[in-house]
Amino acid sequence: MAKMRSKNLIHPGEILKEEFLEPLGISQNQLAIDLRVPAPRISAIVHGRRAISADTALRLGAYFKMEPQFWLNLQNNYDLGVAASGTWERIKKLIPEFVPKNAAAAL
Repeated sequence: MAKMRSKNLIHPGEILKEEFLEPLGISQNQLAIDLRVPAPRISAIVHGRRAISADTALRLGAYFKMEPQFWLNLQNNYDLGVAASGTWERIKKLIPEFVPKNAAAAL
């Protein structure tokens, strides 16, 4: 099984800020207005205090003309990395891998 990445995690809010807002000259407040969401939601995302929800991913996708899945993938990868950094080694020791009793069972 592949090793879980747990170091150097980047919150999706940091990507939103550094790769989208700053280069495009969009303020957090303007983004909130344009997305029709409360400004504290965008602020919390940018500061890594809030996850990007499916609703926010849809809005960001529409706004930046990209797939909403991009934002959800960033969030899911971040969440999995955070979870793995604290528990992955312990989980691997506790949970056995499934091994089929015969080849037919694997199909």
